[in-house]
Amino acid sequence: MNYLDFYELGQEPFSNAPVSRFYYGSAQHAQALTRLTHAVSNMKGLAVLVGDIGAGKTTLARRMLDSLPEEEYEAALLVIIHSGITASWLLRRIALQLGVESPAEEKLALLSQLYQRLVKIYEQGKKAVVLIDEAQMLASREIMEEFRGLLNLEVPERKLLSFVFFGLPEIEDNLRLDPPLAQRVALKYRLEPLRAEDTDAYVRHRLRLAGASRVPFLPQAIDRVHAHSRGTPRLINTICDNALFEGFVARVREIDDKAVDRVARDLGLEAPPAQAPAVEEARPAAYGRIDLSDIDRYLESLTR
Repeated sequence: MNYLDFYELGQEPFSNAPVSRFYYGSAQHAQALTRLTHAVSNMKGLAVLVGDIGAGKTTLARRMLDSLPEEEYEAALLVIIHSGITASWLLRRIALQLGVESPAEEKLALLSQLYQRLVKIYEQGKKAVVLIDEAQMLASREIMEEFRGLLNLEVPERKLLSFVFFGLPEIEDNLRLDPPLAQRVALKYRLEPLRAEDTDAYVRHRLRLAGASRVPFLPQAIDRVHAHSRGTPRLINTICDNALFEGFVARVREIDDKAVDRVARDLGLEAPPAQAPAVEEARPAAYGRIDLSDIDRYLESLTR
């Protein structure tokens, strides 16, 4: 028996793998998806989504890719796994993703191939979109200039290619490497940590999709999950997954706040201590107890 059997789960509810099935559409994730889809639907050129580590950017990128109808879009997702890529490598990958067969080695020939492919996509009544995940890795001026050049590929009616960058806030620094490109950002959205009520809904959502017939976390335990994770989805997953395993080892059907606190401590994810309420500034001892004789003496002093 493992913890899935113990808690009557069909699959792991808190895996950090970007599984589209477990996508949780919080209010802000829905807002982000709506805005980014608007940008590519109208071929705005460049849209940017930023968020801190573990905020759910990759999951949202995959969700967006899945949500773009194939009959309307020629869409691709390119994940940047290291910062050592070159502009020429990037250009070839984009060409391949969009269906260019046997991309040329020489840049001008490759750009010609890509342009012809984009025109063909346009003539088919479709829109070409490339989603770039981990875009903060693209930290060179040469690469930023390459994106600006690609955004210049257009026909009289509209642009032929749109990009959406997903990544850490360092993307802002990358864009500033090429100011003209930074000015072409048509839309920017930032993912914030989940609120307490969203964390609760997120945990219940994933448990339900994993086949849970009940929620093994007590309400106060979910409160502690939110406090320790600070609303970061990846950390919520890590804490909950470990808490379920520890509950299974202890053969505990309900996980309480103390169990979550222990897991968070072991993971080095303890919430910062709550700030003590500000101490009210000391008032004079006589404040609020006025001695009328003192006032009389004060008035007499003014007439001397």
